[in-house]
Amino acid sequence: MPPTPPPARTAPAPPIGIDVGGTTVKGLRPGADGTVLDDQRVPTPRPDPTGRGVVSAVADLAARLGHRPGDPVGVALPGVVDETSGTGVLSTNLGWTDVPFAALLTAALGTGVVLSHDVRAGAVAEARTGAARGADGVVAFVPVGTGIAAAVLVDGVPLVAGGWAGEIGQLVLTEGPFRGLRVEEVASAAATARRAGTTGAHEVAAAVRGGDAAAQQVWRETVDVLAHALAGLVATVAPSVLVVGGGLALAGDLLLDPLRTALADRLPGVRQPRIVAAVHGDTAAARGAAMLAEVSR
Repeated sequence: MPPTPPPARTAPAPPIGIDVGGTTVKGLRPGADGTVLDDQRVPTPRPDPTGRGVVSAVADLAARLGHRPGDPVGVALPGVVDETSGTGVLSTNLGWTDVPFAALLTAALGTGVVLSHDVRAGAVAEARTGAARGADGVVAFVPVGTGIAAAVLVDGVPLVAGGWAGEIGQLVLTEGPFRGLRVEEVASAAATARRAGTTGAHEVAAAVRGGDAAAQQVWRETVDVLAHALAGLVATVAPSVLVVGGGLALAGDLLLDPLRTALADRLPGVRQPRIVAAVHGDTAAARGAAMLAEVSR
């Protein structure tokens, strides 16, 4: 009697990715080809100084996405995140300081949890399958949404620096009409809309295209302040590609064309990056978190 063949091995399912945002926790299960097979969302618990509300929401989403204890799962957090120690160092919006998220998430989900920062995870997604796909060397990703932050990848590896790398939105302007304000208090999508008296940056962009002089002035100021912050980044790390994301980037060349000009004016003789709009939208961080979990297998 011939021996019974061993059971066929099934390929492991791709890891899921979960992005903890300021208002929504987004989870997705990617297919092997990068398509999104399932997308689940729940409100973000806030304030959440212990982080346990976020851990519970992440566990709930993971279960909805078919996660089994020990399966790899990537979790991207906002604020200042130290991936090396597995700590949520600081989130002003969600109210935590020095929360040991890696340990809490491992207790809830089992081994296989990979912690990341939302902007750095988004950068990974844009570099591997998005707007910077195929780029070599240094890639920078700057989402301009509720706030402004940057992520820098060097040969595909995020620069972490204890979680503090890329906080360009916190630069304080020292001259001009916005002296004393931080960059993100002027040039974020939320701040741009607020200064223009609209509910969103897309409305400001529409008014700019329509010839509204007041909206055009606000837009010029936003570009000027954003270029001021980006010039330091470009001069320091020399990215080959600079990916701009967030709500402001939805304006396309209305933002990118004057931004290219403003950067070139500030950096004469310096190599200019290729400036492109992000393509993964609000799924970038969850996609990147899943990719980082895949690498850790």
